[in-house]
Amino acid sequence: MRRPRLLVIGCGDVGQRAVQALGGRWTVRALTSQPERAADLRQRGITPLIGNLDAPATLRRLGALAPRVLHLAPPPTTGDDDPRTRHLLQALGRHTVCQRLVYGSTTGVYGDTGGARFDETRPVAPANARARRRVAAESTLRGWALVHGVTASILRIPGIYAGDRPGGHPRERLARGTPVLRHEDDVYTNHIHANDLARLCVAALLRGRPQRIWHACDDTELKMGDYFDLAARLCGLPLPRRISREEARTQLSPMLLSFMGESRRLDNQRMKRELRTVLRYPEVSAGLLA
Repeated sequence: MRRPRLLVIGCGDVGQRAVQALGGRWTVRALTSQPERAADLRQRGITPLIGNLDAPATLRRLGALAPRVLHLAPPPTTGDDDPRTRHLLQALGRHTVCQRLVYGSTTGVYGDTGGARFDETRPVAPANARARRRVAAESTLRGWALVHGVTASILRIPGIYAGDRPGGHPRERLARGTPVLRHEDDVYTNHIHANDLARLCVAALLRGRPQRIWHACDDTELKMGDYFDLAARLCGLPLPRRISREEARTQLSPMLLSFMGESRRLDNQRMKRELRTVLRYPEVSAGLLA
């Protein structure tokens, strides 16, 4: 029998982990805009396809390659739309091969909820252009899937971490001495280990329901400062300095401040129930030690 075929769009760290989780049982192709990455992808058992989501003419072959597509490519860094997702869907729509598509979005689409705990039925309320681009991608994808009869589903992903992921462990930030907010100003954040996220991507490709959204997060419920305190203790490093929100505005970058301006607690019961994936690292304390 022919092996299942998968097309990965955005085959970075998580995409490669998802391919590894398949255990070599699938035929995998991955789009890359960097020819120099081709040799590395081949070494991982992935057939590279040279193309660019910003150049639709380079994507014409994609639609005929695989019935399952894992879309992990980020939107552009400017604007309120995601033309890259539109270009991909145009290419896939030229053929009738694609049957199931999983998109990796972000929990940032909810904006700040004041620390509320909620499930996937909560309406989106993006607070910045970065999140609005993701909302646009989700909407475009779901509309396209309805028209083309494709089972498309969305993983809303929080902060990804792993000790072997570039920049994916808090020890680098702790070593730099970056401060965190004092408790009364602090925000709830959500997390997922990169290996668990990869397994959730595979589960969604196998069992995802049409038009479904899942919170791809673990069970941890910590404020950001407490998360870094925990990481510091596990790494044997000094606890980060605590500062007020007013002090943070003068000491931290706009990007970091934007993350410190949104507080939410995500319910992941739908993910557990429907994707039937038992997290290997349900708490960050286990994942940080892995």
